[in-house]
Amino acid sequence: MLTRFHLHLVSDSTGDTVHSVARACLVQFDEAQAIEHVWSMVRTQSQLDRVLVGVEANPGIVLYTLVNEMLRQSLQEGCRRLQVTTIPILDPVLGALAAFLGRESRGLPGKQHLLDNEYFARIDAMTFAINHDDGQSAWGIEDSDVCLVGVSRTSKTPTSLYLANRGIKAANVPFVPGVPLPPELLAAQKPLVVGLTNDPERLIHLRRNRLSMLDHNGETDYTDLEAVRAEVREARRVFAERRWPVIDVTRRSIEETAAAIYKLLARRHGLDA
Repeated sequence: MLTRFHLHLVSDSTGDTVHSVARACLVQFDEAQAIEHVWSMVRTQSQLDRVLVGVEANPGIVLYTLVNEMLRQSLQEGCRRLQVTTIPILDPVLGALAAFLGRESRGLPGKQHLLDNEYFARIDAMTFAINHDDGQSAWGIEDSDVCLVGVSRTSKTPTSLYLANRGIKAANVPFVPGVPLPPELLAAQKPLVVGLTNDPERLIHLRRNRLSMLDHNGETDYTDLEAVRAEVREARRVFAERRWPVIDVTRRSIEETAAAIYKLLARRHGLDA
């Protein structure tokens, strides 16, 4: 039976962290549905008072990432009065880091979102990924950190954007049967080139869904099983000839594919055994 409950996510910044943690935990409970109340940029007592009014109107679990001690105490006391559970999701990590480093955290709200060099690197990488998506601007491949190559529907674009959000400049190039790969790709020295592949039957399913969204339901080589099998074999042959590492994305999420690429990058730079 489906259990619906109120979940209050309280943050002194954008709320991305507490929201991500909540989602990661909720997927473990199939029969639970959270009605989310997001309270972001809570940095004053008056703002916190509005949060408590909302919690009182819709009692439920409160997850928070407040670093200001006065606001934390005020939230905890208010929720105790309302007999509502509060969970400070960063406390175990901050406590462990403080003990290990022998110093206290600065307690500055939103510090992870300051416009520092890392922030601008992510924006630069995102722009790069968009400009070098699906074989565009092949002349710039040499400037990438990673270049993904694969047949259609192997998650090249979302993986490139995911990597870009981590500050990694990623280009991607489609592998099309009978169409030569760009000479800029074949001559590239700087980027890590990774081949992406997928199970042919899974590819057909994804491609048919794509065509149906485009109101195109006719059968073509794009969705013919034997043609797709040949396409995948040809791509793998080229990857092997070029000695490019290959990642099978059939049973991987975007995050898992990106994690595999991180390991390849680390190994390339001598950071991983």
